[in-house]
Amino acid sequence: MKLPTLTAACAAATLMVGVAVATTPRPADPPGEVPAMQARLATQASLVAVAQAGDALIAVGDYGTVIRSTDGGRHWSQAQRVPVSTLLTGVSFIDAQHGWAVGHGGVILATTNGGDTWRLQHVAEQKPVLLGVHFSNATTGYAVGAYGSALRTDDGGQTWTPMTVGEGRDADLHLNHLFQGPDGSLFAAGEGGAAFRSRDGGEHWTRLDTGVSGSLWSGLARQDGRIVLLGMSGRVLESADGGTHWKVLESGTSQSLTGGLETPDGALLLVGSGGTVVQGQGDTLRTRIRDDRQNLAAVALAGGQRILLGQSGLISDTPTP
Repeated sequence: MKLPTLTAACAAATLMVGVAVATTPRPADPPGEVPAMQARLATQASLVAVAQAGDALIAVGDYGTVIRSTDGGRHWSQAQRVPVSTLLTGVSFIDAQHGWAVGHGGVILATTNGGDTWRLQHVAEQKPVLLGVHFSNATTGYAVGAYGSALRTDDGGQTWTPMTVGEGRDADLHLNHLFQGPDGSLFAAGEGGAAFRSRDGGEHWTRLDTGVSGSLWSGLARQDGRIVLLGMSGRVLESADGGTHWKVLESGTSQSLTGGLETPDGALLLVGSGGTVVQGQGDTLRTRIRDDRQNLAAVALAGGQRILLGQSGLISDTPTP
């Protein structure tokens, strides 16, 4: 049987971390669900994804952990209420208050107060592993995951309907990440070098010819419209025409790259397994391996500092001159 080739970020997040102090489930908990524990060391839980919510940062990870910072990443607090304790793998906010998170068991969570409290909005049929979520606005959102799982909502998440991304032999490919380009096009990064694009809000998808066979774990849109995909063996692909043609950027590493962003000065800042940090302008990228060699899943910029997220939670990283 085919097994999910989940991202290195997810693999890192499933490592056991010493976060304790359980709470007693309240009567309002969804049937069959156990709420996330309140933990003194929540910032050290395995963290998988991060999103900007106005001026705040919201990070999600294992055991239903959601933490937030409203002061540029200097201090973090755990969400007061998360109704599930499963691994959360993706998060998306449209403004300072309204956001969504997805995870294992097909769960889709929503918040209307900046991530302080969450409610279980939907559980996808057959409870697939959901790996990515993106909302274009207050009503239109998308979620993707293992075995080609894909959902769309047009009412802010009140109802979700299946969405077909890959067809034929591509139908059950794992979809690891979802993001939007500057022109509104949607991109999904998947296993086996697969990437898909939709130019009509998810109604129709086209498989892109990336020229690679290794799984793609993540991607991002650059300020000038270029699209970047990240994957196995240090793969960095860039397209200047919306995904029709791709070129390889040499990253200088064979480690899987799992997350990244573009800095305000136009540089790429990428992270991956084994403590890998890749950065650079244009086609010139350089790699640094952190001494701790911790698997990294995502990166954020806040208050003039770089914040890395991975198997041991938050790490404040000093940029390399």
